[in-house]
Amino acid sequence: MQEKTATQLIKLNYKFYQTFSESFSATRQRLQSGVMQVIKMLPENANILDLGCGNGNFALELAQQNFQGSYTGIDFSEDLVQIAQDQNNPHFSFSTGDLTSDNWDDGLVSNSYDFILSFATMHHLPGKSSRLNFLNKVHALLKPNGQFIHSNWQFLNSESLKARIQPWDRIDLNQADVDEGDYLMDWRRGGEGLRYVHQYSSEELHHLAEHSGFKVINEFSSDGRTGNLGLYMIWEKLN
Repeated sequence: MQEKTATQLIKLNYKFYQTFSESFSATRQRLQSGVMQVIKMLPENANILDLGCGNGNFALELAQQNFQGSYTGIDFSEDLVQIAQDQNNPHFSFSTGDLTSDNWDDGLVSNSYDFILSFATMHHLPGKSSRLNFLNKVHALLKPNGQFIHSNWQFLNSESLKARIQPWDRIDLNQADVDEGDYLMDWRRGGEGLRYVHQYSSEELHHLAEHSGFKVINEFSSDGRTGNLGLYMIWEKLN
């Protein structure tokens, strides 16, 4: 993917989340079943970084589970970060950051996190180079043998979600401009919007893990009525 195309897709998603943050947050009031499984895996005193924290509902559930560790959440939607701050434990930290940028990790300490989480966020990273850049930063921030736990939207498993796929010419692109697995999806709540998403295969994620210093130690499917709208993976940092 050319850099100008990646930039266009990043701007598209930024506009989407700035415009539809309230209606998007309204659809994310209940945590997915796979996320609840992850919460059960986390020690109560862990040091956690949550990338793409959204409206902070994950952190809220952590607090309700008597979590005693350190939590930092980052999201590129200022409105969603504000919602997260307003509803959460004051000891939890939330900040705005663009995970597609080269400096989203500024101010974060290398080798300091037990767990880095990223739920339904990586599908907004356009192009292999941006994904590897993101993953290399995640690797650097984790403690030795720390874990990166992430979920990736499997929307092609749903006929109703597939019906929301739009032609690329709606944003003056064509199929040759984007990569395999890239899609343009519409949004219909609170107005009509468009956003870029990427559907990862298990093989693609294993390849990314191998090339960014991780080993895959577990993966499972969850979420949605059919239990297969999210592909979850647990990666361990290789030293």
